[in-house]
Amino acid sequence: MAKTRISNQIRTLRFFSDEMSQAALADKIGVTRQTVMAIEAAKYSPSLELAFKIAAVFGKELGEVFTYPKEPQND
Repeated sequence: MAKTRISNQIRTLRFFSDEMSQAALADKIGVTRQTVMAIEAAKYSPSLELAFKIAAVFGKELGEVFTYPKEPQND
């Protein structure tokens, strides 16, 4: 499975949330631990709905959790 270009701060956010486990996050958002692991490792891009759920768990805006690199502009 190829990596996505979307990066995230999930591991850091879990660490600063009392070292929340991947399984605990998965339970909160209604997916498997393996799904959280794949998203965290940038091997899978979550749906928009799931991305919002993840951000909500940490009380963050979507852009504070996920980032997408801007394309270089051709001048």
